Amino acid sequence: MYQVLNCLVTEHDWRLVLLAGSICTFASAVAISLFHRARASHGRTRAIWICLDAAVGGCGIWATHFVAMLAYDPGAGAGYSIPVTLLSLLFAVCIVAIGLCVALSSARPSVVAIGGAIIGAGVAAMHYTGMAALELPAYIVWAPGTVLASIVFGSVFAATAMLVAVRRDDTVHTLTAAGLLTVAIVSHHFTAMGAVTLVPDPTLGSDALTVSPTALSFLTSIGAFAILGISLLAAMFDRAAKGELHEQKILLDSAITNMSQGLCMFDADGRILLFNQRYVELMDRTGMPLQGRLLIDVLREVKGVGEWDGDPDEFFAAVVADARAGKTVTKTMGRNGRSLRVVDQPMKGGGWVATFEDITEWQAAQEQISHMARHDALTNLPNRTLFREQLEKALRLVRRSDQLAVLCLDLDHFKDINDSLGHPVGDALLKEVARRLGECVTEHDTVARLGGDEFAIVQFCSDCEPSAVAMLASHVVEKVSAPYEIAGHQLVIGVSIGISLAPEDGKNPDELLKKADLALYRAKEDGRGTYRFFETGMDARAQARRLLELDLRAALHRGEFEVYYQPIRDVAKDVVVAFEALARWNHSLRGMISPVNFIPLAEETGLIVPIGDWVLRQACMDAAQWSQDVGVAVNLSPVQFKNLNLVSSVKDALKASGLPAHRLELEITESVLLQNSEATLAVLHELRGFGVRISLDDFGTGYSSLSYLRSFPFDKIKIDRSFVSELATRDDSMAIVRAVTGLGKSLGIVTTAEGVETDAQFDLLRQEGCTQAQGYLFSRPRPAAEVENMLTQPRQRLTA
Repeated sequence: MYQVLNCLVTEHDWRLVLLAGSICTFASAVAISLFHRARASHGRTRAIWICLDAAVGGCGIWATHFVAMLAYDPGAGAGYSIPVTLLSLLFAVCIVAIGLCVALSSARPSVVAIGGAIIGAGVAAMHYTGMAALELPAYIVWAPGTVLASIVFGSVFAATAMLVAVRRDDTVHTLTAAGLLTVAIVSHHFTAMGAVTLVPDPTLGSDALTVSPTALSFLTSIGAFAILGISLLAAMFDRAAKGELHEQKILLDSAITNMSQGLCMFDADGRILLFNQRYVELMDRTGMPLQGRLLIDVLREVKGVGEWDGDPDEFFAAVVADARAGKTVTKTMGRNGRSLRVVDQPMKGGGWVATFEDITEWQAAQEQISHMARHDALTNLPNRTLFREQLEKALRLVRRSDQLAVLCLDLDHFKDINDSLGHPVGDALLKEVARRLGECVTEHDTVARLGGDEFAIVQFCSDCEPSAVAMLASHVVEKVSAPYEIAGHQLVIGVSIGISLAPEDGKNPDELLKKADLALYRAKEDGRGTYRFFETGMDARAQARRLLELDLRAALHRGEFEVYYQPIRDVAKDVVVAFEALARWNHSLRGMISPVNFIPLAEETGLIVPIGDWVLRQACMDAAQWSQDVGVAVNLSPVQFKNLNLVSSVKDALKASGLPAHRLELEITESVLLQNSEATLAVLHELRGFGVRISLDDFGTGYSSLSYLRSFPFDKIKIDRSFVSELATRDDSMAIVRAVTGLGKSLGIVTTAEGVETDAQFDLLRQEGCTQAQGYLFSRPRPAAEVENMLTQPRQRLTA
């Protein structure tokens, strides 16, 4: 130690020593600042910061050494080898870069310390290489113990500097780390100089590539200025980066503060790191300290004041376990009479982010839409879907001693009243009929409006007299036939009723409804205003259906089917964007047969599969020849989805016609989704996977729409004509259309209104933002030969 102090005091110029220390201190401060920038960055940006930091640190060590060497007076003429001097600078920069990479490779203290020690080793490598560049008429004899001490000093202080630097990026830790790094460089240099003993030898001299101390002073000055320049550049980069980070923080804070959702971020231990005011409001945490607290402590406090019903420990353990397992969990909870959707999203490195959304109004809207989808908009009675549901439930509950009857009702002469007095009077009459029907049944029965003037009743009677059904039917006929006073008009209508019984007439809803409908026709044939039970003799009509079935089987082979096309227009642009392909049967003897008469029969017999395949192939062939790349929509029956070759049939039709898949649109109804939903969804996903678009037809007439809109990404939903037909006259129909179009906008799904027949309807659809429309207002279904005319000619208004 005495040798070191003696060297420092007697053999050095203190002015240059202070200059060397100043350069070292400034360079160390910049190096630590750049280290923080590198630590806060990733990827390519981090590599740039490491290179810049290594250049500043290496040049600082090099400049410190040679300025200090200028302060050293060896007592004889000296010079410096240029190649070795430059090599020492290269060592300094490269080894410092290696140390920085190691220190930044992990957050573990041991790894950081090793990186710092490597930087200390770089200081030693630079120093002793620089000393090797010294050329003078003397031998240099080193004191091994002092040399070892210099290396230890440099490595220990540099490692300590790195450990302090990684603890926190603030002024105190930055200055402390810079001071320790300065001590590492300075202590190493002057300890190493104390290990030097010069033995004069006049025979030693300098080679041609030696620089004088004066020249070296000039080079060192250049090096010092280079350090200042690099440091200034680094400071500018650092300032700009911090300014950008500050702006990003302001933007992030603003975004978090103005979120409609509550947000709370937790670390891996469940400690609250970040939250916004919306979270405080939704969870009623006003006045409660949250920052830095464990969630379990907050829950226990809330539990203590009676505002938490569950077990805080159990809840906390489940949330932490899900986060550690990387599971995203969505749940709904109630808070202060509001419904909140909570989503826990795990974060990389541990912890999770919880978002809280008030879905009270959304749930109410969903419940309203669900109710409208399963109830008649006019009478608020169950619609056909809910009626079928209640019938299925009753069939499951019925016992041998119970009696279950299905009554199909059709109002007599209602159409005359509706046509003569108008829809408002007709609607009011239907409401009054619904009210009277409700008075006729018990709480165990179900009354439904199936559509138009058609109603139905399911009577469930336990241990009652066989005549109970006839008594109910007689009471309904009497009640409905009583006069009505509607809008100043005294009205009289009747009702015809068909009845089927379970299990005598059938054990499933379809069979019971079918036979009740046959009985209803008999009641009408017998003079109306009465009721009839189903009888076996009523199957005569079924005989006619069997004859029709025979003709239907032969029609495909005889080429009697044709494909007609009805245009679908874009509401905003009022141009044709697609055509719906519709099957028509041109019977050789009966002429044109309506699809209403043969499609149900084809579905019942399974003939819809080959017919549907033919329609699909023909529609693709026709569309491929059109002059414009508009789409073609083909209906798929629920029966077709039971065919395992459906997907291959679609692919074959596209391949044979050359029609691009995106131009083909397959329309399905909700009934398709009700049968084996998982397999059906798998087929739909496969079809959509190779580009075919899928639309949901007759939307709003069943209860399954909402759930399946979430489980499958439909390209289009088609609003049923029953809502469109009364769009201009009834507020409830408008409300339904508005709700569906709004739902389509929110989900990014095209909405198409069916059955548009008037300009008023079309204008209202445009106002509500409906995407597309089709109906007789634009064109009836026309043969394939007329498609080009419909494409090229402007829209024609239909006239009576």
